[in-house]
Amino acid sequence: MKIFDSHFRIINPKFPLVENNGYLPPDFTAENYHEKVMDLGIIGGAIVSGSFQKFDQEYLIDALNILGKNYFGVANIPIGLSLNELERLNKSNICAVRFNLKRGGSERLENLVELSNRLFDNYGWHTELYVDSNDLKELKTTLEQIPKFSIDHLGLSKAGLWELYYWAEKGVKIKATGFGRVDFDPISVMKKIYSITPNSVMFGTDLPSTRAKVPFTVKDLKLIKDNFSENEQKRIFSKNAIEWYRKN
Repeated sequence: MKIFDSHFRIINPKFPLVENNGYLPPDFTAENYHEKVMDLGIIGGAIVSGSFQKFDQEYLIDALNILGKNYFGVANIPIGLSLNELERLNKSNICAVRFNLKRGGSERLENLVELSNRLFDNYGWHTELYVDSNDLKELKTTLEQIPKFSIDHLGLSKAGLWELYYWAEKGVKIKATGFGRVDFDPISVMKKIYSITPNSVMFGTDLPSTRAKVPFTVKDLKLIKDNFSENEQKRIFSKNAIEWYRKN
């Protein structure tokens, strides 16, 4: 089964890192990524900027150049970034802005609507949210003002799943990533989301699983393969994410 990896990180020590809540990640270069996934059938993916990378874009452009045209970037973008710089990022296969609402390290929540809409209107970029589903209810009015967004790690928390399902009904993309981060059975939640909107669920390895209680292993792939049909797997492993990331 071919896989488009919708969520992983590259951590190259040649580029600056910023402590987030006292945390600095271990190295995980593009070469490390290749080695880790060489037998998994990866055909492309999305490099997602972490809180510890703050607003550095050079690491992301470098990684995209190494990995090639089937890989896309999700960047932490400050609201005051210049037009010239945004044009450069857009030409470098970066297609999304990330808001880390759980740990910080990205632009502030108060600028989410303005920045998301500006990037969507000018470049067609979508927004990606690292957010606990427990917080989705109070964010509802804000999120209703964003044209396109996804939610990381199945929303993380069992207590907020009904809010997550609400957004699935609205067509929001939800990443089936970081099984070692959630406090529920990921397969049952994926099945529920798939039953609501088959186009929603996107698998990602979450490599190198920074700060996850249990890191990604091939067992996560087996779980999906054992519980979804071949056609369902095609959507979850590649089709949904390819439609989400590839630029027209």
